[in-house]
Amino acid sequence: MSGQAYTTIGLSRDGAVARLTLNRPQRRNALTHEMMLELEDAFGRVRDDPACRILVLRGAGGHFCAGGDLDAMADMPAKPMDGTVDPLIPAYRQFGDALLALNTLPQATIAIVEGSAVGGGFGMACCSDVVVLHESARFGVPEPRVGFIPSQIIPFVVRRLGEGVMRDLAVTGRVIDAAEAHRLGIGQHLCRTGVEVEAVLSGLISDISRMEPSAVATAKRLVLTCAVADSAAVLDDAAESLAGLLRRPQASEGIEAFMAKVPPGWAKR
Repeated sequence: MSGQAYTTIGLSRDGAVARLTLNRPQRRNALTHEMMLELEDAFGRVRDDPACRILVLRGAGGHFCAGGDLDAMADMPAKPMDGTVDPLIPAYRQFGDALLALNTLPQATIAIVEGSAVGGGFGMACCSDVVVLHESARFGVPEPRVGFIPSQIIPFVVRRLGEGVMRDLAVTGRVIDAAEAHRLGIGQHLCRTGVEVEAVLSGLISDISRMEPSAVATAKRLVLTCAVADSAAVLDDAAESLAGLLRRPQASEGIEAFMAKVPPGWAKR
């Protein structure tokens, strides 16, 4: 995993934990098309790495991600005059694919959010399983102030927060501070200091490491299915998934370990 050379992000793995860092601190990690392509590639590498059980996503330099880089967005190709597809459409739709890749990773995902998390940064936080908030974190969708929209993050933010909150943010452009983000459920942990962030992260990694990887992946998939399938279909899928998991040796091992009050094999690694 760490052998891939990226220009705008960093990706490494230590044991079962992969760490992906948005690395354009001079621009508060604002997104360019190159960065969006690198993120999609990195999420694919994490997904396909059987040794990876946890992804930690964060930004360099005290900010998570300040949305789209306005300088890069201003340097756009001309609109075709021959009726062909505007090249901006697939370019921006690609970031939706990157968000889908993050949202559906089978591994547990943790976002550490400091400073700016607007536009695309807001979307990446909402595609993560657990969000740890530093008190400096700020969320919003300011794009309409300058004449455009946060197009690809909309379904992920709405599913995380509900239609009402997103409608408010979309029409007012107001910024959510860390305390409100915690209250609304964007983040589950609110930290005052960097030391506290690292302590919470360490505890989360320890907790997740006790979970059986395939059970985690299945539970995540079923939770996501609830947004797009009717209840009966989800219940059918859940019953079949449970039966399949119970018939694996890992379930027997886990039950025996629980009864004996000892950790199962996957928690020892």
